[in-house]
Amino acid sequence: MDSERRPITTGVLISFASLVVIIAGLKTASPIVIPLLVAGFIALILSPPLFYLQRSGLPTWAALSIIVISLVLVLTTLTLLLSVSVEKIASSLPHYEARLTEHLGVAKVWLDNKGLNPSHQDFTALVDPALAVTLFGRLVNGFGNILANGLLILFAVLFVLMEASAFPAKIRYLLPRPEQSLVHLARFVDTVKTYLVIKSVMSLITGAGIALYLIVIGVDFALLWGWIAFFMNFVPYVGSLIAAIPVIVLTLLDPGPDIALLVAFGYLAINILVGNVIEPRYLGQGLDLSTLVVFLSLVFWGWLFGPVGMFLSAPLTMLLKIAAESHPNGRGLSVLLGSTAPQEDAPSEPHSS
Repeated sequence: MDSERRPITTGVLISFASLVVIIAGLKTASPIVIPLLVAGFIALILSPPLFYLQRSGLPTWAALSIIVISLVLVLTTLTLLLSVSVEKIASSLPHYEARLTEHLGVAKVWLDNKGLNPSHQDFTALVDPALAVTLFGRLVNGFGNILANGLLILFAVLFVLMEASAFPAKIRYLLPRPEQSLVHLARFVDTVKTYLVIKSVMSLITGAGIALYLIVIGVDFALLWGWIAFFMNFVPYVGSLIAAIPVIVLTLLDPGPDIALLVAFGYLAINILVGNVIEPRYLGQGLDLSTLVVFLSLVFWGWLFGPVGMFLSAPLTMLLKIAAESHPNGRGLSVLLGSTAPQEDAPSEPHSS
């Protein structure tokens, strides 16, 4: 009995050790892996318009030129908007810090009247303006790192799109069972492409709606908050909450609680409308991943690749799910990652004689 268990235990340990080595390697190589991952998923998003332009009669070089020029314009606009908005926010921080100190003073007087009498040092330590600035800086830095690698991402997207039409033929030539591999590859590409395209459109609607709403009620940096809402909408469950926090905090400091309440209501209404009404009509069951798995993958990929890992956590986990489904020994993992359990056949009742 022990001799039968020993090979199984050894195989499990070797598999676990290999997994640890792979994860450590990805973590170490994240500066180069992250731009390539972003480029791959951007290429998936841009492939439908590229193929549409080719079907419309444009030569490949002309269709690629239109796609690349559009991508350059978007990246340039994002870079300029981000840099200008960050500079404006940085110049406004003393004003917001003064408003925070003023609010803390009012709160301390109220607590003193209630007989609590906190010390000024302990009270201000509970709400540190520098901590809020640091958290916001980390959020913006995640976007900045992506844009800083814009040239690498641009060339990677260009080369991936150039190879897209020839890739199936190469798979057929290289693999021993190409048809089966192409089926799984086509399923993954179609599933992730559908998810990314629809999610991008829904995120654009969310970001544009929030930006317009904030402009109407007179909130500063409305375009920046709209872009952040667009990006954070890719993060499952917590992305919209993270995008709303800095806006609500700043509007709570200035102009005041009334506008902050309007901001919170606007974020809530737009995200409910897009996420619970519009998006499910087009996305259906989405990627068919368990809610717990989506949350855990958000934590894992965020730890591994930072903010970019959070954005890509759902499609990356779907890649693992499809890979597990394609292997006979991986069906159990695929079931664990899925949103529903497989239907078991009901046992047949014995016939009575």
